[in-house]
Formats: sequence, C-alpha cells, structure tokens
Amino acid sequence: MAVAVEPGSANAGFRSLFFMITPNETSYQRLEDVPEYVLQATPFFIGLMVLELVVGWLKKGSPVVTVRDGLTSVSCGMISRFPLLFTRSCELTAYLLVWDRYRLLELPWDSAWTWWLTFVGVDFGYYWVHRCAHEVSIIWASHQVHHSSEYYNLSTALRQSLTQQFTSWIFYLPLALIAPPTVFFVHIQFNLLYQFWIHTELIRDLGPLEWVFNTPKHHRVHHGRNEYCIDKNYGGILIIWDRLFGTFAEETDKVVFGLVLPINTFEVLYIQLHYYLGLWRRSEAYETVGDKLSTFFKGPSWSPGKRRLGDHAGNPQVTGQEVPHGPSWPLPLQAYVVVHFLLALGTYHDLFENKMTLSQFTVLGMTGYVLLTLTSLGFIMDQRPTAPLLETLRCVVAVTMMRYGYTKPLLSSLAGPTEAFVSISLLLWALQSFSQLLRIKKKAD
Repeated sequence: MAVAVEPGSANAGFRSLFFMITPNETSYQRLEDVPEYVLQATPFFIGLMVLELVVGWLKKGSPVVTVRDGLTSVSCGMISRFPLLFTRSCELTAYLLVWDRYRLLELPWDSAWTWWLTFVGVDFGYYWVHRCAHEVSIIWASHQVHHSSEYYNLSTALRQSLTQQFTSWIFYLPLALIAPPTVFFVHIQFNLLYQFWIHTELIRDLGPLEWVFNTPKHHRVHHGRNEYCIDKNYGGILIIWDRLFGTFAEETDKVVFGLVLPINTFEVLYIQLHYYLGLWRRSEAYETVGDKLSTFFKGPSWSPGKRRLGDHAGNPQVTGQEVPHGPSWPLPLQAYVVVHFLLALGTYHDLFENKMTLSQFTVLGMTGYVLLTLTSLGFIMDQRPTAPLLETLRCVVAVTMMRYGYTKPLLSSLAGPTEAFVSISLLLWALQSFSQLLRIKKKAD
C-alpha cells in the first residue's frame, strides 16, 4: 500500500508546484482521501508572487506587476472557482460517470505504472484541451480571459475563466476507461499547479530541460501577440506534444503579451463574458446558417472565404514598443481599492472555508457580495463615470452584511475600525454621487 503524505505537509505542497513528487506519496484508494493540492498551494502562490516582486524590483528597478493588473488577475481566479460552491468540478463529475458505467479496465490505484500512465494521459489531454481552446471560437471565448493581461507574471497564472471548465472535461474521458478517478484527480491538480510558476519573465532559460518540459521561456511565447507566437506552445507540463504535432515555436523577438486586440479594461465580468457577446454580434452579420455556426466553431479569426483557422492578415502590427493599458490614477485611490479588495478576499475565504455549514441562501448572498465588490472595484480602476454610484450601493451592502455578521474583518480586533472605515467610504462615495448628479442636472437645465 502506498504511503500518502499528510494533507497539510508544507514540503509536499511546495514540491507539487514543480511536479517534484513521487507515486508512493500521492496514491490514494478513496477519492475523499485525495488532498486539495491546489488549496494547499495557496500560501506558496502568495509567497512566490511576493518573491517575484522583490527579485523583479531588484533586477529591473520597477515592479513586475501593477496594482490594477494584479488585482484583476486574482479577481478572475476568484470568480473562476465560484461554480465549486454549488457542484463538484465538471471534469471530475464526468470522469466519475464514465468510470462507473463504461470502464474497460481497472488499473491498480497503487501502481507506479498507473500513476505515470495517468500523468502522460492527463498531460496529453490537456494539450488538446488547450489547443481546441485556441482553435474553436466558442471555447476561445472562455480561454481568452487567461490571455487578456498585457503583463506576464505569476499573478497572470491566476487569471482563469469562469466558463472553460464546462468544456474541458470532454478531453479527459478516454482516460476514464482505464485509470482510477483518484489517480486522475491527483494529476489534474498537479498539471494545473505546475503551470503556475512558468508565468514569469524572470527565469530566462533552463538549458536541456527546455527540450522536454514546458518552461517560462516556452510559455512566454504562448502568451505573446506577435505573429510568430500565436497558436503555439500549448503544452501543460511537457512540451514534447508541441514538438510532435507542429505547434512549437522558440522565443526569438521580444514577446508582446496580451490579446491581439487589447480590451483595455479591468472590469472582471466584462473580461469574462465580452467575447461571447462579440461572437453573437459577428454571427448576426452573416446570412447563411453555415456561416453563423462557423462563427462559433471555427477559429477566432475565421470569416467567410477563409480557411478554418482564419489568418492573421487583419491583426495590428506588433512593433515591440507597445505600452500596456493603464492610465494614471491617484495613490490614495489605489490604497482604497487594495484595502477593500482584501476585505472581499476575507469574505471569499470564509465562504469556501465554511460552505458546508452555510445555508444556500447565505452562500448565494456572500457570492453575490464578493462579485459586486470585484465588479465595483473594476469600475473604480477603469475610472468610469458610474463608479461612484455603484460603489455607494456596494458600501451599503457591505455595511449591512457586516451588521448582520455575514462578513467579518481580517482580524476580530479590527471589527470596529473596519465597519467605521466602510461607513466613511459609504459617506464619501454618496457625497460624490450626489455631486455628480447635481452636475448632470445643471447641464440638463
């Protein structure tokens, strides 16, 4: 029988980020015994992001991430996990269904051969998940969230889609015919964890490892909007799939990160959902049913008369001198956004920590509050005219939830000061909203 590590083992948690883990310590007979490796890795995510900030500042003399971009990336990651409050992940649910009803062979859960075969199977499945996410427009509509940052740092790894999990499960089903769900659940987590640390510009080249493994150098290419970068380097842990299937590209010219057409916003719901609306509008412009359907199921740059994946003829030219979107905004406002984001993060943590003991109504209410907060802070970061009104409404909700104990401060000793801070915020935004409405009325008169 395999010797499993303690779920709280810090050593194993750190090593799992780099796939420096063995079959003996990560083999489990029962699904409920498989640790939540991604949750365990959260302190390491934070620690490595802080380390990247320090090293980046020492090396470049400037931060590797801005407040707005970093908070937006983390906010997208928070939103992407909301479905887990209400149901088990689609990937695991579908996998269990196929395993229970249709498996052809039951490989031993405690065999190293099973462990390694599942690792290869999951990574191979991820390659096709990822490739289809770039080559099928309706799936790209979800995956584009991850590519929407014009920066490339560890926080970018957390910029995940709310909806991609509803399509990715399909690609792992063949593995469910032979590999036990416990082994699959281990590797689907490891595959995700490994991809965190490769989102950095600070690691330049890893020598011979570049031939076999996906590395920061390879993944930078994948996030580039240069023509030579587009639709390249889909690998998860291994880069060999790209080399085999002709989708590999070396890093050459300076990589300019982000979407071909930058969206220039920090509002998380827009980032998550705007592409679906764009697809619908594009399809309405076509006359035939075939062209309308092709809008959703062919490549993102497809249009009638072009090949399935379209082409890059209409893409803006990349010069290497592009500057990421980010108009200046005052330091006090930056501090305000950070503090309120941290308060929302505390509520988010409590929500996931206690989801099994909370009523569905409470879960929905806390989820709605976190989503409202992230949306409102996005409006502030975008400096939209409607931001004061929305933030006033959000502060009303925040004060109400604090009064009734649905949200708590980061430290119990800060309960009084936190409520006072939110109440003052409410007053200031209400005054600003009133002043704004008066100006609009005067202009109308």
